[in-house]
Order: sequence, then C-alpha cells, then structure tokens
Amino acid sequence: MPGSMFTYTVDKSLQHGVKSGILVSIGHAILEMLLVILLFMGAAKYLAADMAKTILGIVGGLVLGYMGLGMIRDVYLNKVSLEIKRNESHSSGNMMLAGAVLSGSNPFFIVWWSVVGLALIMSSYNSFGIMGIVVFYIGHILSDISWFTFVAALVSKTRHLINIKVYKVIIIVLAICLIGFGISFFANSLRLAF
Repeated sequence: MPGSMFTYTVDKSLQHGVKSGILVSIGHAILEMLLVILLFMGAAKYLAADMAKTILGIVGGLVLGYMGLGMIRDVYLNKVSLEIKRNESHSSGNMMLAGAVLSGSNPFFIVWWSVVGLALIMSSYNSFGIMGIVVFYIGHILSDISWFTFVAALVSKTRHLINIKVYKVIIIVLAICLIGFGISFFANSLRLAF
C-alpha cells in the first residue's frame, strides 16, 4: 500500500539510488522484528489501545509534517539535485532510522500488526513453533525488501528521463503527500482522543 514509507523511498531513490530501498527496508525490518517479539510476548492489547494509537498518530503526524515541510524547504532553497549523492555514511544511517520512524509513527502499521500480524504470528507458532515465527518473519521482510528495492531501482534508473524542474515538482508532490499523511494521522488521533 503506498504510504509514507513508499513516498520517502521514492524521494530518497531520486537522491541516493537503489540502495535507498534496501536501507529504508532494513530500518523497517528492525522495527518489525522488535514488534513481532513484543506481540508474541503479549503486547498486542497495549499497542491496540486507543491511547497508544492516539500518541502514535500525533507523533507520527508531526514527524511526517516536518519531513514534508523539509522537502519543500529544500526545493525552495534549491538544495535538490538529480546527481546521486555520494556521502554514504551520513545518508545510510538516516535512511535506516527513517524506515523505522516512518513505520513506527504510522498508527495503521501498529493496528495491522496488533490484529492481522498477531493472527499470522500465532498461526505460524501453532503450526511450527518458534521456527514458524522465524520463517514467517523472514518471508515477510524479504517481500518488503524486494518491493522497496524494486521501487528504488525503478525510480533511480529512470531519473535521467526527467529534468530538474520536473524533479522539483515531483519532490513538492511527494512532500504534499507526506504532509497529507501527517494531517490524516494527526486528525484520526484527535478523533480517538475526544
């Protein structure tokens, strides 16, 4: 499902190439591994609570809004380029962290894992024990990494087909999408709170 992580991956793929999909997915995978462990240990009832969804939605909405505004600021200040940036060490850690933050700040991600994901985890456990959970997790993560790497490859390999003006429009549209996701998360959280 296209969402904030997808939008971020497209943006970073234009800047950093194919590795963006892998790095964002690794951050996402690390968070999901922690979440699978917590859910298996009984945290689902707490994560699915309205208070947790409210807090995640408010924080997530603010983070997404901040990221979107930062992208618009970079376009305005002419800090965007179609050249792949080679500052590997700084951008790599940031993209992995962003993958985890974008996932964790999405209340729909937590709800999905607390309901559907927990059912899949328990089904895997009931069928094959701990090994079933490991195989389920590995399969799930490989599908995420494959998808986001494919998206990153497609975007980064076709960026030469656009010029800088089109690129700036794409960045602004992606920024508006992130801000829109942020507003949605924030508004849904306020509805839960009141």
